[in-house]
Amino acid sequence: MLERSQFICETPVVPQCHAPTLTECDGVLLAAFFGGTREGAPDVGIWLARDAGAGWSEPKRVVDAHDAQGRIWPCWNPVLFRPAGEPLFLFYKLGPDPADWWGMWMHSTDRGLSWSRPEPLPRGILGPIKNKPITLSSGAWLCPSSTEHAGWRVHLERTDDSGRCWRRIGPLNDDRAWAAIQPSIVCYPSGWMQLLCRTQQGCIAECWSVDGGEHWTPMQATPLPNPCSGTDAVSLSDGRVLLVYNHARLGGRGFWGPRSPLNVALTEDGVLWQAAGVLEDAPGEYSYPAVIQTRDGRVHVAYTWRRERIRHAVLDPRALEPVPMPEGRWPAKLARR
Repeated sequence: MLERSQFICETPVVPQCHAPTLTECDGVLLAAFFGGTREGAPDVGIWLARDAGAGWSEPKRVVDAHDAQGRIWPCWNPVLFRPAGEPLFLFYKLGPDPADWWGMWMHSTDRGLSWSRPEPLPRGILGPIKNKPITLSSGAWLCPSSTEHAGWRVHLERTDDSGRCWRRIGPLNDDRAWAAIQPSIVCYPSGWMQLLCRTQQGCIAECWSVDGGEHWTPMQATPLPNPCSGTDAVSLSDGRVLLVYNHARLGGRGFWGPRSPLNVALTEDGVLWQAAGVLEDAPGEYSYPAVIQTRDGRVHVAYTWRRERIRHAVLDPRALEPVPMPEGRWPAKLARR
């Protein structure tokens, strides 16, 4: 299944790192993540590495953990985004914790070599919370977002003018039936959009839209388990959708379930999911994937590897041989390969 798999940095640059993001910019692959002493510590900043074809550069710190008044805050959940004909954007969150953070962004016109000064997003706009935005046929950006104060709720943020004006769509759940965050947006040839969300209910949840993301069906369960851990998905050029997630149930203790194994699934319609591979299955944490498809058709996945490093895996989606998952059960014969 794997063409190759490697650490973005063989020698860790910080004691802990987490929550990678990927994008392609004019033939250069870029990855960012947050890192520092530990998640939530005041020294946590945003780090960026580039691969122009000769391997990954050493990650460089591109965001310091302070606000415009000089107060020290941790950084969280970077998201890289390169819309057609626009600069490269880096969204991230700044603040004491996920319940009280706020959205920041900055841009680069030289493929991530240098960056503008960070700016806050408008009040009430957080930006994409973990996973990448999509660009609609109109040119509008649709950002998957969520909040964690007074419950977990999913919403979207839309801009029709490259970020000058924003509006929120949602929330899409009320937190009583579903406590959900960190959605991914995927699109199908039929015209339907699907949101896939992390939840506290032990499964990945979904919503559907047929009008470009303006209105959504009520949130409901997919057949796929979720141990309250981040996921990501991408719409492939052949019309299928590829999802990377932890195929595990909630544990009996603690807030999360196990964050291993790390799995790949495929679907043609968002309803019937098939098992396609295992990226990691050893004990430990392998989590918070980011997945994109580059212009050459390959699929790139970056994920947290034991909170110590960020790992980058490359797949050829044409070589995947999906296997049915009756009632959401992972097939025993499909192990890591």
